[in-house]
Amino acid sequence: MKKVIVGMSGGVDSAVTAYLLKAAGFDVTGITLRTWLGAKGEESRCCEISDAMQAAQQIGIPYYVQNCVACFRETVVKPFTSAYLQGRTPNPCVDCNRFVKWEQMLLAAERMRADYVATGHYASVIRLPNGRFTVRKAYFSNKDQAYMLYRLTQEQLARTLMPLGRLSKEEVRQIAAKAGLSVAHKKDSQEICFVARGGYADYIADETNTEILPGNFVDRQGRIVGRHKGIIHYTVGQRKGLGLALGHPVYVKAVNAVRNEVVLGDEQSLYCNGILCGELNFMSVPDIGLTEKLRATVKIRYRHQGETAIICRDAAGTVRVIFDKPVKAVAPGQSAVFYDADNCVIGGGKIEAVI
Repeated sequence: MKKVIVGMSGGVDSAVTAYLLKAAGFDVTGITLRTWLGAKGEESRCCEISDAMQAAQQIGIPYYVQNCVACFRETVVKPFTSAYLQGRTPNPCVDCNRFVKWEQMLLAAERMRADYVATGHYASVIRLPNGRFTVRKAYFSNKDQAYMLYRLTQEQLARTLMPLGRLSKEEVRQIAAKAGLSVAHKKDSQEICFVARGGYADYIADETNTEILPGNFVDRQGRIVGRHKGIIHYTVGQRKGLGLALGHPVYVKAVNAVRNEVVLGDEQSLYCNGILCGELNFMSVPDIGLTEKLRATVKIRYRHQGETAIICRDAAGTVRVIFDKPVKAVAPGQSAVFYDADNCVIGGGKIEAVI
């Protein structure tokens, strides 16, 4: 009997993951990683311990809580706040998955002599003919989470199970209800897990003890057209909440932290033909050679449908992505994830710049 450690967040997906693996004959142990605790005792939405504990009891599996607060603050919260102060738009989940969830679960697996770790992500881990592991998109695209997993290493993937890759959310809830799990109809959280209340901008100001200074809105020619309330309140593509009445629609085209400026433009100005990516991680291939060019579908944010492109290395070590058709509202700091024709992740990286 293979032993597996299931990361349980307190939601229905991870509870059903544990239930299905136990039903399949695995020796299952549930674990919740306590990643964050607010000043007034608020829990992260990714570690709602009471709900996870109750689900584990209902399934009939051992359950533990592991304290990862310091690790989470160092590898997720600090880069998140720093990125916004630099005028970038981070995605904390991709860093949390690699540097907190998988690292800490695998450490627990070593202590407990478990063979695998498992999560409730909607994706599948597969091994390719070349021997490498990758992540394939979920069968139901509206719940696909492969994008969030592109930073996982080969070592992490080799010991990972994801049973929900071919299930719909409705099917998962039906399984939970039939099993009598109390989280069967619990709502999904769509917020940043560690921002317990208020907006992320207030959280960044409080967390960093930084005075967020107002500055100028400028047009593409550098002319001042208004005042903004601080760069952390804005991201590329934003239209609402600008507080401007210019007589025509305007959007955030760029955020310049050095000049404390938010650059505005019309909708057409948001389109670009290419991007540069750094902090790269590859899955289905070891890397891309300097003279190699790969065809791929590239997603520039989680909800982006993807656009076909050519990806290649440049001399600086970054990856250059040239799209077949212009893409809209590319935000530096977000991730670009590359997929092959079989919906498997080739790799990805952080968006450094628009070209």
